[in-house]
Amino acid sequence: MTDYNDSRFPGPDPYAPLKDLPSFTLTSTDLDNGAELSEKLRAPESVSPQLSWSDVPEGTKSFAVTCFDPDAPTASGFWHWAAFNIPATVTELPSNAGAQEDLGVGAVSLKNDSGGRVHYGAAPPPEHAPHRYLYVVHAVDVEKLDIDEDATPTVLGFNLHFHALGRAIVWGWYENK
Repeated sequence: MTDYNDSRFPGPDPYAPLKDLPSFTLTSTDLDNGAELSEKLRAPESVSPQLSWSDVPEGTKSFAVTCFDPDAPTASGFWHWAAFNIPATVTELPSNAGAQEDLGVGAVSLKNDSGGRVHYGAAPPPEHAPHRYLYVVHAVDVEKLDIDEDATPTVLGFNLHFHALGRAIVWGWYENK
């Protein structure tokens, strides 16, 4: 299964109301697209997956990476990870890069919804439903987004609406039974 829009999941498609952007190649050695997340990608281990991307849109000057759970029992989902100003020369983040606030590449990480500036692994409430974890690499048309380091991932998303040239998604799911 590679389509993250599936009736098993209670939340909406968070990218449906946004402008349609071209995709590019995004792969992970830690995450099979559409498969159940391994234990290391879940809290409390919270290892961020290895991500590699290529064939990005022309004019890409930086990248942002996010992880969002649209199935959280809130009106706004749950942000697990949000980092930006990743240099355009970077085409891969190794496993657990999200344990460092700068991802090891000089990026800026925002506080996720658990309050940390690092990747927070999958942690749906017990017996709620299966949750999707959408790992997204955004190709950006500027070298630096001018976003305050105390802003929210939602502010990053708003800025990406105006500056993203492309969006690639790899995803997995987890249910806490």
